Amino acid sequence: MKITLLGTGDAIGTPKVGCACPQCTHAKATGRMRLRTSLLVENEGHHLLIDSSPDLRQQLLLNGSPHIDAVIWTHGHYDHFIGFGEFYRVQNIPPVFAAPPVLNYCAEVFRFLTFDKVAIQPYEPFEIFGITATLFLVRHPTAYTCGVLFESGQSRVAFTSDTNINIPQQSLDLLQDLELLLLDTLVPSDISIGKHMNYLEACSLAERLKPKDFRCVHMSHMLPWELPHLGRDGETFEFP
Repeated sequence: MKITLLGTGDAIGTPKVGCACPQCTHAKATGRMRLRTSLLVENEGHHLLIDSSPDLRQQLLLNGSPHIDAVIWTHGHYDHFIGFGEFYRVQNIPPVFAAPPVLNYCAEVFRFLTFDKVAIQPYEPFEIFGITATLFLVRHPTAYTCGVLFESGQSRVAFTSDTNINIPQQSLDLLQDLELLLLDTLVPSDISIGKHMNYLEACSLAERLKPKDFRCVHMSHMLPWELPHLGRDGETFEFP
């Protein structure tokens, strides 16, 4: 199983349009970016996309133009699903897996496309391309939002998607013995936002769950580039 961070940014992305902060200035000077957060999971010759960001076209081009065999949507915020329209006239529209409220909302936006829709209940594992995937609830008020656990062989990887620190205990119970944990981390430690974790909260949660490794994703332009454990666009992880 191979996982690629296609994007690690928030809804705005980095650099932010019109911003001259140190992070955006550095990004514009070096070409470094944080595209909107999404993941590519590869296994047994198949490609599974986790969230279809507004930057999907650019993300696919930057990563070898893989054919996407299926998509999982975590929630119905535009920066996590609206790029699904980029499949139009590019490839067969892939099937989408999501929790029922997420699937109903997002699919209505793309009612002009014909694709298979598979409703998945949280905490009920399902098999896809040799991977066991499990949706789990997180807290991202007011949106109904799920994270995703991936299991392949002896490897376990989890993506929280957008959430605050108050993740339900049933979900935390799933996030044990992880090789990699990908954590929503919107802002620096001195800023508190009720819908997301800040850097300190994300690192504290990783300390509690004790994965072998973790990365911060869904980061705003306010996060300095040099902080430890920040994911970067294009970063890959391989597991047996």
